[in-house]
Amino acid sequence: MLVVVARSRWLRLLVCLAALASVLSGCAVRPVGPGRAGTPGATAQSAAPAASQTAGTPTRAPAAPSQRFTVSFAGDVHFMERTARRLAANPATVFDQAEPGLAAADLTMVNLETAITTRGTPQAKEFHFRTDPTALTALRDAGVDVATEANNHAVDFGDVGLADTLHAIKASGFPVIGVGANADAAFKPYTTTINGARIAVFAADQVQDETTLSLFSAGAGEPGVANARQDAPRLIAAVRAAAKAGYVTIVYLHWGTENSSCMDADQQTLATQLARAGAAAVVGSHAHVIQGSGWLPNGTYVDYGLGNFLWWEEGPPNQNDTGVLTLTFDRGKVVAARFAPARIGATGVAAPVHGAEATRINGLRAAATACSDLSPTRPS
Repeated sequence: MLVVVARSRWLRLLVCLAALASVLSGCAVRPVGPGRAGTPGATAQSAAPAASQTAGTPTRAPAAPSQRFTVSFAGDVHFMERTARRLAANPATVFDQAEPGLAAADLTMVNLETAITTRGTPQAKEFHFRTDPTALTALRDAGVDVATEANNHAVDFGDVGLADTLHAIKASGFPVIGVGANADAAFKPYTTTINGARIAVFAADQVQDETTLSLFSAGAGEPGVANARQDAPRLIAAVRAAAKAGYVTIVYLHWGTENSSCMDADQQTLATQLARAGAAAVVGSHAHVIQGSGWLPNGTYVDYGLGNFLWWEEGPPNQNDTGVLTLTFDRGKVVAARFAPARIGATGVAAPVHGAEATRINGLRAAATACSDLSPTRPS
């Protein structure tokens, strides 16, 4: 009887030791390996947190989108002579040193100041600009997300050139605004969502020349550019509707007096009207030189003129001063503005500058702001 009891106790001891060994082996730390999405140092244990949760443990709700984003803007771009040669050589490298400054923001926009055609009749004007559809490939490769064609060179080659331009835009899938088969299409904004913020970008041409004074303003059944001079109420109403619908609204205009660094009365009036309609930012080009920039009293940010950017000719020295404007938006307002000075060189490319040259260009910008209605600091 004693032998049986002893043997029974010995068997129970062996069972307990085996159970203990099983528990200990289950608690061993697993070797460290690559974490999820390449996070260094994550372990297999940390990849499965659900195993340590008990029933009823509250889970953390996902963070709400920040609605903070950046948009970069540059001025006039086209592909003639020296820049046309760059485009023909390789569309992917046309912008060269300018590309990193364009591609860094969440959204980037330029003014594409050219017809996209190899046909058509030159219109009654001094300068005529045109290119082929690879220009849109070059913009995309440089990090540009959307372009405006609402300018005084979009229809340099008449009805045929305009038809080709609209066809090229549609075929490319690249977003181009400010021009269309009718007024509804020309005034239609580019829309997107970034970090939870819904954004609407409009474009229009206020320059009074052959394009807006002839048959090339978009109408009820007529193709052309969005005309901000004759049809300003339509633009203002569209901006107001977008702002009321909850969009962060941006307007890119072709406007101003050529070679004048100071804003003109037409620019001032339209900027004020758009600000009252709810535009968070209004930027533009056309003057070929840098114009003033800053905030209106209600918090709308305005840059009256970004100057040339990718340009076909040498031109006067002050027409080579330029840069990339990057605005930071938060909860529907511009909270910060950064300007990266650049200078157009012999190849037509706007290369970033630093040191004394950057200080000089920033000084030109400050002087232009002094003759505007804008404040260099954000209103409190």
